[in-house]
Amino acid sequence: MSDELLVRHCSPTLAGIKAGSLFPCDCPSPEELCEEIRHLNRMMVPKGLCVLPLRFEGGRALIYVYRPDSLSVMLQDTAAVEILTGCGYRESEVGPCVCRLCTRFRSGEDFPHEVGLFLGYPPEDVRGFIEHKACGYKCVGCWKVYGDEQAAQETFARYKKCTDVYCHQWQKGKSIEQLTVAC
Repeated sequence: MSDELLVRHCSPTLAGIKAGSLFPCDCPSPEELCEEIRHLNRMMVPKGLCVLPLRFEGGRALIYVYRPDSLSVMLQDTAAVEILTGCGYRESEVGPCVCRLCTRFRSGEDFPHEVGLFLGYPPEDVRGFIEHKACGYKCVGCWKVYGDEQAAQETFARYKKCTDVYCHQWQKGKSIEQLTVAC
């Protein structure tokens, strides 16, 4: 997994303005990727981030980078708790929820659309996506919006600006460790 992938897909999470990010990467060796992730976690956990492979499939891995403290706040939201309960989650604590999400991704069953909550998407948009089966949305950016379109557009713009700045800084030689904000 390259640092470029982390910067391109996770800048808002690295910057501390987003609860989590998810991206696929090539994975010829799950063991080697897990070793890379252990190395990243040694650097990132003290800064308030965790990196986790959610799934390995067909020479690819799905990587989840998240801020447990930010995620904890999001998962305590009443609407988020209702969605999680409806998807079979028994509690709203970060650890068990992330474990359940991993299980859902690895089961090979339906795609766990509640993952939007783990990425910091508004619960009303996650619920809308699930209930409307990805149709009837108001606009689309980082996610499909069913609720507050203006707030979502502002968030999309912040995430894009952050990603542009981080990509530029990375190209100028800043390391992942330097780009990761401690929260």
